[in-house]
Amino acid sequence: MSKILIRGARVLGGEPQDVLIDGETIAEVGAGLSAEGAEVVEAAGKVLLPGLVDLHTHLREPGREDSETVLTGTRAAASGGYTAVFAMANTFPVADTAGVVEQVYRLGQEHGYCDVQPIGAVTVGLEGRKLAELGAMHESAAGVTVFSDDGKCVDDAVIMRRALEYVKAFGGVVAQHAQEPRLTEGAQMNEGVVSAELGLGGWPAVAEESIIARDVLLAEHVGSRVHICHLSTAGSVEIVRWAKSRGIDVTAEVTPHHLLLTDELVRSYNPVYKVNPPLRTERDVLALREALADGTIDIVATDHAPHPHEDKDCEWAAAAMGMVGLETALSVVQETMVDTGLLTWAGVADRMSVKPARIGQAAGHGRPVSAGEPANLTLVDTEYRGRVDPAGFASRSRNTPYEGRELPGRVTHTWLRGKATLVDGKLT
Repeated sequence: MSKILIRGARVLGGEPQDVLIDGETIAEVGAGLSAEGAEVVEAAGKVLLPGLVDLHTHLREPGREDSETVLTGTRAAASGGYTAVFAMANTFPVADTAGVVEQVYRLGQEHGYCDVQPIGAVTVGLEGRKLAELGAMHESAAGVTVFSDDGKCVDDAVIMRRALEYVKAFGGVVAQHAQEPRLTEGAQMNEGVVSAELGLGGWPAVAEESIIARDVLLAEHVGSRVHICHLSTAGSVEIVRWAKSRGIDVTAEVTPHHLLLTDELVRSYNPVYKVNPPLRTERDVLALREALADGTIDIVATDHAPHPHEDKDCEWAAAAMGMVGLETALSVVQETMVDTGLLTWAGVADRMSVKPARIGQAAGHGRPVSAGEPANLTLVDTEYRGRVDPAGFASRSRNTPYEGRELPGRVTHTWLRGKATLVDGKLT
């Protein structure tokens, strides 16, 4: 493979350095590097990060290829600076067997825009009644280590306890969609002042917080790991903070949209803002930002949830929940966390690459930008500002809440093991 010399990049936002890629590996990092015959990428002023890792992506294949496929989803990931994504299990058929997770894994290998690590379902058919083939999925070619019924909560405490005990045997983790189902029947948005004024069914914060409280105690009881998906309330932050102070092995994620958007947007009745968990209040948003900054929340995960046009271009009550996020995540994090002074670019690398790779055990990802490490990298023009145009998305779906909104930053290059997947903002 050819050599690539990235010249003058600000590695993790620091002082300008040159980075030489030789084959699949970073060969050298320093000032004034040269390499005969190397392709030169002029990166003055741009920030170089380890390739981003998303622990929460919906690729929809198999079964909902009208929304997304492994190919289109991984192209979207590369456009957003990601070199690895974890694909959620709520496909058709559900990824609850070794056969289905291996299918998704091999599709990821075949397309090659980023590494795809399937997430296995916790229960058969996401029905919450019987444990899925956790061991078989772990022993399969896909090597599954993360299990989730995302989209549905594992609300049965006995089933959740058994899952935590089972994955402990091979160092796995259960990622919980924290939603008490009885408390959210008919819910359309966050329960609060806005829902009361609009007359829409409310999704109370306690429906999330009660499940998180139960599950961190279960994880402590059995000595296992639990991960909280798309944490969205100030109360949830306090529960996770308490659990960590107690030594419980819990990690948590926040989505970009929960760092920026509030339930006030629902006044428009635009279904693009309909998501699960729902957009919360300004108080919640500020609490989530502070928690991500201080490490209470470990990572940013997109919950990239593509839907076809007809599932969103309809009345609010009938619309599907979810929004795409892979191609805008880094820009939203820059606006909410970096430009506000809450995180440095090194902190962004930690929350969007290092820690998600560690939680999901994604070998070769989330590694330092240094000699001898895999060349999984993303280059960001942090000075860029532009309006979001979903017509240019690589994703098959266009359900973004940021259409027409000006956001900072643009990923210009992505490298997966030394191979460029994105060059000058265009997919290779």
